[in-house]
Amino acid sequence: MAHNHHEHECCSHEHHHEHHDHEGCEHEHHHHHDHEGGLKQQIIKIAATVVLLVGAIIIEKRCDLSTWQMLLIYLIPYLLIGLDTLKEAAEGLAHGEAFNEHFLMSVATIGALCIGFLPGAETQFPEAVFVMLFFQVGELFEAYAEGKSRDSIAHLMDIRPDVANVERNGQLESVNPEKVEVGETIVIKPGEKVPLDGVILEGATALNTIALTGESLPREVAEGDEVVSGCVNLSGLIKVRTTKSFGESTVSKIINLVENATESKSRSETFITRFARVYTPVVVFAALALALLPPLFSGDFTGTFATWLYRALMFLVVSCPCALVISVPLTFFGGIGGASRKGILVKGSNYMDVLAKVETVVFDKTGTLTCGQFAVTAVHPEKCDERHLLHLAAHVEHYSTHPIGAALRDAFPDEATDGCKLSEVEEIAGRGIKAKVEDWTVCVGNTKMMETIGAKWHDCDHVGTIIHVAIDGEYAGHIVINDKVKDDSAEAIRSLKSLGVSRTVMLTGDREEVGKDVAEKLDIDEYHAELLPADKVAYVDELLNAQRSTPNSKLAFVGDGINDAPVLARADVGIAMGGLGSDAAIEAADVVLMDDKPSKIALAIRIARRTLRIAKQNVWFAIGVKVAVLVLAAFGIATLWMAVFADVGVTVLAVLNAMRALKVNQ
Repeated sequence: MAHNHHEHECCSHEHHHEHHDHEGCEHEHHHHHDHEGGLKQQIIKIAATVVLLVGAIIIEKRCDLSTWQMLLIYLIPYLLIGLDTLKEAAEGLAHGEAFNEHFLMSVATIGALCIGFLPGAETQFPEAVFVMLFFQVGELFEAYAEGKSRDSIAHLMDIRPDVANVERNGQLESVNPEKVEVGETIVIKPGEKVPLDGVILEGATALNTIALTGESLPREVAEGDEVVSGCVNLSGLIKVRTTKSFGESTVSKIINLVENATESKSRSETFITRFARVYTPVVVFAALALALLPPLFSGDFTGTFATWLYRALMFLVVSCPCALVISVPLTFFGGIGGASRKGILVKGSNYMDVLAKVETVVFDKTGTLTCGQFAVTAVHPEKCDERHLLHLAAHVEHYSTHPIGAALRDAFPDEATDGCKLSEVEEIAGRGIKAKVEDWTVCVGNTKMMETIGAKWHDCDHVGTIIHVAIDGEYAGHIVINDKVKDDSAEAIRSLKSLGVSRTVMLTGDREEVGKDVAEKLDIDEYHAELLPADKVAYVDELLNAQRSTPNSKLAFVGDGINDAPVLARADVGIAMGGLGSDAAIEAADVVLMDDKPSKIALAIRIARRTLRIAKQNVWFAIGVKVAVLVLAAFGIATLWMAVFADVGVTVLAVLNAMRALKVNQ
């Protein structure tokens, strides 16, 4: 069935560099395996270290070895588990970024290894290995919570057409779209993807443009119309003269937009990295002061230096942020786990951090706030009742594969069983369908169809696609078909506003009047309609720049189609619909809603804020206990085991608190 639908041109004129070919896809694929392999290696390393550490402790208890011999035995598990951390610390120093968590762990553990060589001090080799082991367990949790890398956009290749059928010397040749020249003629059969942008030379068809524009209504095209790559040809065979090379075509540009957006997105640093940047220099300089200042003022530097160096090294071991380094990633891990139980997948702890600060939420319309499926929203009969009008229209559409035909049949489910006789079905390209139902001649179509048969039609004030019906040449009324708003969309906007989200925006590729209608129904602050993927990226960039002035305010974008992938990758946090969303959108997003309910966005923000609160409680609790032990250590009252207990005890309590993040109340 062919309906006239005002459709914008989905071809962007901005110039982008050519898409990196399939190698990029291969590389991403390997990256995913590297990630899984890395986790397995890390677990094996931790297990091996535990075995070696137990062995070293048994040897120390059973054998009478010198301090140097013991050091060599303990260095085996220490280097096995700690080499990566030591390397990271060295790299940080080389790049002028000394004060990270790796540096603090390295200084504290090397200090613990050295204590045993001071006159009158006991060896602290097991503690050094323990501390490094704890750190690596924390890192493991963090890596696991990060899950699969968000950069894998290999699925985006789903909209990459694989072949183009080109007419050359009177023969059809199947070639790679990249090998087709501008001006050549390609043939596109029903069911095939349009491989390159061009103009139709002969034939007429309906194109499914949902991959590009996100709009579910197919677009009718005929001779002389432009077609863009990435659309799917639904009904007729068409011949197209290409107007752009593959590298310049619409589909290449979208893939490009996503890749560039991912690169230009600022990575939100994890909470613990930001914390370490302040904590580490304070601790290191305090330890230096503790080692040097008291002996300097005591009048007997050489006599007292060993005592104060011991206290300074103990100070470093105590200040080692084990409890933080384990409990903070664990809290985020718990929050991510709790969210996933509610059908919200968060792809990493840093996105929890960003979600908690969201103040602007930007929505796509079709498939996000609306169902993305057409349904009858109003019936306006003139000469008969509503049921009869729907009954006739549904029968005429009996063989139609068009979504509008499906919507009319869904509105009158008895059509298949009521036994009415259908004959003389005739599809009129670009106008509609004419058929005999029992003894009535029924025409169902657009205004052109009505004018052709001389029926006096009139317009409708409802927003949507208007389907006119004539019975025996006389106008019988019209049916309004539109995309339905999801049941919980209004509640989603209300919940976000009650959480203090200050701005809601809707961006859509759909027509102006449709955009306005949905925005008003849902009480959205502002909307922009008739946008292409590149326009959406530009709008989001504008909004991102506007909020740079308030560093703690973040922007979330919610979408579901391939056309949303570039914006999802670009926003501070991208949220995709996982149930019906496209693979590309799900890959490019940071958060995925598995059941497509927009009301889950507010729940995700609530979970993120609670997770952050628990993480902060752990930080203050751990620091409080540490400060107390550090004061005791400075006065020589604390022993190293007391220090280790304060560390491990605090860690256990912090981990128990972190487990609360797993529980999510609606």
